[in-house]
Amino acid sequence: MKRLISLFALLLLLCVTSPAYAQSILRDAESEALLADMSRDLIRAANLSPANVRIVVISDPSINAFVAGGQAVYLHSGLIDAAGSANEVQGVIAHELGHITGGHVPLQGRMAQGATGITILSLLLGAAAMAAGSAEAGVGLMQLGQRAALGNFLAFSRAQEATTDAAGVKFLSGAGITGKGMLAFFKRLQQQEYRWGLKRGSETSYVMSHPMSGERISTLTADLQADPAWNKPSDPDIEARFQRVQAKLRGYVAEPKDTLRRYPASDTSIPAHYARAYAYHLGGYPKEAAGEAMALVKAEPKNPYFLELKGQILLESGKPKEALVPLREATTLTNYQPLIATTFGHALLATEDRAHLEEAERVLRQAVARDKENPFAWYQLGMLYERKGDTARAALATAERASMMGDYGRAIPSGQAAMAGLPQGSPDWIRAQDIVMAGQGMMQDRKRK
Repeated sequence: MKRLISLFALLLLLCVTSPAYAQSILRDAESEALLADMSRDLIRAANLSPANVRIVVISDPSINAFVAGGQAVYLHSGLIDAAGSANEVQGVIAHELGHITGGHVPLQGRMAQGATGITILSLLLGAAAMAAGSAEAGVGLMQLGQRAALGNFLAFSRAQEATTDAAGVKFLSGAGITGKGMLAFFKRLQQQEYRWGLKRGSETSYVMSHPMSGERISTLTADLQADPAWNKPSDPDIEARFQRVQAKLRGYVAEPKDTLRRYPASDTSIPAHYARAYAYHLGGYPKEAAGEAMALVKAEPKNPYFLELKGQILLESGKPKEALVPLREATTLTNYQPLIATTFGHALLATEDRAHLEEAERVLRQAVARDKENPFAWYQLGMLYERKGDTARAALATAERASMMGDYGRAIPSGQAAMAGLPQGSPDWIRAQDIVMAGQGMMQDRKRK
């Protein structure tokens, strides 16, 4: 019986728990700017604020997207890789926004509690039957209850997906964006289902949490084609930027040999240069990587993302002084975009020239002020304060970084060390106190749980 309980608990956990925190988040200034521009009108059409909704890329090769509470949409890197256009990704984002407006994560949690209740009842009935001497009947009752619970849960999930598809159609229409990409993406999923051998009415399709893609295409086609935006071309600027970001992502996450096969040297397009630059850099060929970055800068001398790449390659190739010029220009051109500014601050520190400390402090403090999820910037700021001999603020930077990463065992003592060295009542002292008190509260919650 214990084994049956454990197996069902594991299955339910896989159905309910978000994978967001088990995978690494990929952050890139250009990609985040593109996704913000791609989703802005969709977010407004969903009556949400673009300032509050985040589109986050997760490093995962599977084709998937999800929401995990709050107002964040998570896209797997595999989804971006597989998409044929930015418009396809917009269709996915529209669908996921439907989950947010529908409150489906909290609803799913309540449904899971109901499924668990059914399962516990079946286990109790099964145990009673086994105690009465009918082991076979007891096991049958347990399995029946588990199947009913799982069936109810997945049926609920499929119903949610259907209503979310309808919401996605509405948001695309409200944003004036064609739904051709949504249908094209469902067709990609349908091809995968064929390869997996899934078909309507099969035992496998019964336990799926989503409707079959063919059903979704049939349901949505008429509404999408009737919308005034159906024949509206996708934004050519967005599509061109998407090809660049897609190539950059492929160069970063794929094996270098696979990237170089996909983007041979004969391909002199901007996306190909981008992909090869990352592939060579990750593969340990700095000269070739620098050559690809130079080709990009030559094509567009004032493109801040090309300048950022050039500076990043120089910095990570052990040439921080040479990296300063392109990184400083990229930082200025983007009005101190936090991720780019952090790389620039890192380069300033990497020169080990104390003359750069003042500029590095100014740049890094702007970065942490404008980006609340940038632990690397806090790490660099901590190093800067160590070099300046300001141990209290170095401890505060460590506390900020640890708190951001959920490491309260480090955040609390670091915050206490900062408080001991800072003027009592000063803004930094109050911030250190907040980190300590919040960390202690979180630790107590963990102990209670």
